[in-house]
Amino acid sequence: MEKKTTPQKPGKRAEDRETRLKAALKANLARRKAQTRGRKAPDEAETPEQKDN
Repeated sequence: MEKKTTPQKPGKRAEDRETRLKAALKANLARRKAQTRGRKAPDEAETPEQKDN
């Protein structure tokens, strides 16, 4: 037996896709920002060698 699916309106599918892409972009940006912050933190800390100079 074949499954019958109700066809969605093209406009609705485009909106769903845009919403998913927007959410993925937002999550990716947040992840990249957190990654950048994590990379900067160790560099900013002074080592004992830097304090002597």
